[in-house]
Amino acid sequence: MQVKHLLLIAILALTAACSSNEVLDENLSETELYQQAQADLDNKSYTSAVTKLKALESRYPFGRYAEQAQLELIYAYYKNVEPEAARSAAERFIRLHPQHPNVDYAYYLKGLASFDQDRGLLARFLPLDMTKRDPGAARDSYNEFAQLTSRYPTSRYAPDAKQRMIYLRNLLAAYEIHVAHYYLTRQAYVAAANRGRYVVENFQETPSVGDGLAVMTEAYQRLTLDELAATSLETLKLNYPDHPSLVDGQFVPREEEADTRSWLAKATLGLIETDTPLPPGETRASQDVIRQYEDAEEQIPAELKAQSQAEEQDDKPRRSWFSRLTFGLFD
Repeated sequence: MQVKHLLLIAILALTAACSSNEVLDENLSETELYQQAQADLDNKSYTSAVTKLKALESRYPFGRYAEQAQLELIYAYYKNVEPEAARSAAERFIRLHPQHPNVDYAYYLKGLASFDQDRGLLARFLPLDMTKRDPGAARDSYNEFAQLTSRYPTSRYAPDAKQRMIYLRNLLAAYEIHVAHYYLTRQAYVAAANRGRYVVENFQETPSVGDGLAVMTEAYQRLTLDELAATSLETLKLNYPDHPSLVDGQFVPREEEADTRSWLAKATLGLIETDTPLPPGETRASQDVIRQYEDAEEQIPAELKAQSQAEEQDDKPRRSWFSRLTFGLFD
């Protein structure tokens, strides 16, 4: 079925390309042009309708049908799957006719054009996960529908816009969760925790809030921030007791603990360990700093060591290696 759909798309595209070279009679009156454009819209010949509406606007810019032609041109572009042209025509109409009685329709079509922009023809026939795609058009659509509902709350298009905003908000929240899980797989735990917190704070009442709490719990556990992890986990248990990350009341991380062993240790199944396990709270970077300091200390001449030790024989406590390394900034 998918191959047939793709062939149908190709045929429709070729047909639209062939029909776009329509030549209009220059002697057509304003009324005749408008009537022909209306007939094309009724017959779903949107490419031909676009041609006639553009000609009507250019030939009779101050005619009785000029404003209506501009409004219907937005619809023709939208139905002809030209979202960028539809949004541009809508913005132009809103700018030129801000007090028009049907300007709310222009706002609505502008939001619809952005709403369908990411979907495209392929997304209508192929099983694509929209939550994993770039949310730019979805975010634009949400903002445009928000303008419509705030400026024209009693508009006939406001109820549909509000329903689409709910869908878009859920989609944007799910996208943030996908990004957070990507950060977990890359061991970027701070970034993952920030994404999870962003969902919890900005996308309340969406299904992704529980996922955001689970991401925060897992990221804080990896960072050994036990207090923050416990707070996130308690909130998750209290509000989402049936979340998939909770098994018999216990939290189960989605991502496995990262294997930081060397390639030799992995290849020999741990028989040859090149690096000893790190103590809690330490990293390879901190051990390297300590090692560099110890190497530098060993290279100090014995005379200078003796002089330094004699100067330190006083009532002051002995300074730690960390205090020396930071020149006492953190004493």
